[in-house]
Amino acid sequence: MKLFYFVGLCFALTVSLTHYSFAQDSLLNIPNKYVDQLTKKANRATRRIDASTQKAMAALMKQQSKLYKEVQKINPEQASQLFQKSMDSLVVLKKAMRLKSLQLPGAAKQFVPYLDSSQTTLKFLNEHKAFLQNGKGSLEGAIGKVATLQQSINNAAQIQQYLKSQKDAIKAQLSAYSNLTKDLTKLNKTAYYYSQQVCEYKAMLSDKKKAEKKALELLSKYKPYSTFMQRNSMLADLFNFPGGNGAQQLEGLQTRTAVEQTIQQHIGTSPEAKKAVSELMDKAQQEFATYKSRLPDLNSAADMPDFKPNPMKGKTFLRRLEVGGNIQFKKSSTYFPSNTELAVQVAYKLNNKSSAGLGASYAFGMGTGWDHIKFSHHALGIRSFMDWKLKGSFFFNGGFEGRYITAIRDFNDVKAWNKWQPAALLGISKKYKVNSKIKGNVQLLYDFLATHQSPRQSPLIIRFGYSK
Repeated sequence: MKLFYFVGLCFALTVSLTHYSFAQDSLLNIPNKYVDQLTKKANRATRRIDASTQKAMAALMKQQSKLYKEVQKINPEQASQLFQKSMDSLVVLKKAMRLKSLQLPGAAKQFVPYLDSSQTTLKFLNEHKAFLQNGKGSLEGAIGKVATLQQSINNAAQIQQYLKSQKDAIKAQLSAYSNLTKDLTKLNKTAYYYSQQVCEYKAMLSDKKKAEKKALELLSKYKPYSTFMQRNSMLADLFNFPGGNGAQQLEGLQTRTAVEQTIQQHIGTSPEAKKAVSELMDKAQQEFATYKSRLPDLNSAADMPDFKPNPMKGKTFLRRLEVGGNIQFKKSSTYFPSNTELAVQVAYKLNNKSSAGLGASYAFGMGTGWDHIKFSHHALGIRSFMDWKLKGSFFFNGGFEGRYITAIRDFNDVKAWNKWQPAALLGISKKYKVNSKIKGNVQLLYDFLATHQSPRQSPLIIRFGYSK
């Protein structure tokens, strides 16, 4: 019996050691690209945020300079009081932003979920370097880049607040001057779109690549990592979660009425009780203001713009592009057999209702019928197009196209414009959703130049397409 117990104990110990060894080996297989991807992503986001900040400040300086000259003609004293100090501050801020390592005075640390997770993970890996094989040398560089990004976000939050306060102050002082309405709107647009761009860049950080997902998946299975995250993340510190760095824990949130009832039960409805309630509410508001300053994306309705914003202006160039394609079929004619035309295109979203773009097409023949199927080259084409939302999922479409329908011997043939067959198209399209990423569309177009072509073409065109 003792021998059986001893063998069982040894077996259990062997299984435990094997499991521990497997866990350690799995953690040692963290992709080396993880650190490199964090470094590149942080560096790219820092450049974008800093560039947007510099651009916004330059635009604000230009707009304020123009307003200063206009107001000076009307009221020199008011112009000096309102703009001189502000423009001097902008010059100082702009110079300060050129110093990459500078932390603007009063810039509180902002909470960005992805950034908080990355910083805490890098801190954990720095304390457990055995989990990295070839990424040890680049770990310090990643920590530095992520810290620089955090600093840029902190600075951006402070400058957002500065732009907002300047906009509100100038608007309050100059709203009576009707001839300055257009300039004040430009000022509001600068502050609003800068804030939207910063939010867009922070949202882009959450797009994790394969190496990031793999590394976090492996680490999440390791209990000490989860414990480390709970104790060292900014989220735990911000809200005083159990195990965090906060001095106290939240025991629950109470309404003002509940607080008043509790106090009345203990000390009644005397003036001292009302004073105590007032002091508690003031303290709570101060605490909430502190949290809100670290979570700047939680804006109130008062921060909404007084103009109709274009949501696309806050997005990067690549995020405003929509890639797609379409296919169309033509019947047989006297001169040409039936053919199919395939096209790829890229649209640039001007706003939520319209876009414009370019495309390229290739047409190939398919023969004259089922008893004579033969594939042959027909034409190459280039396209320009624009669409505008009419109502619901229906869009107005238009564009110009050109098809090169003869054999191409060299590039000089392509430059001979008289060999290109033009097309001027107008029509409507119906768009529908295929899945969360892909949209389909059906286009009905009319070619106003088809009847002038040789050979004569049918003016009606039906295309089936997709975009994503």
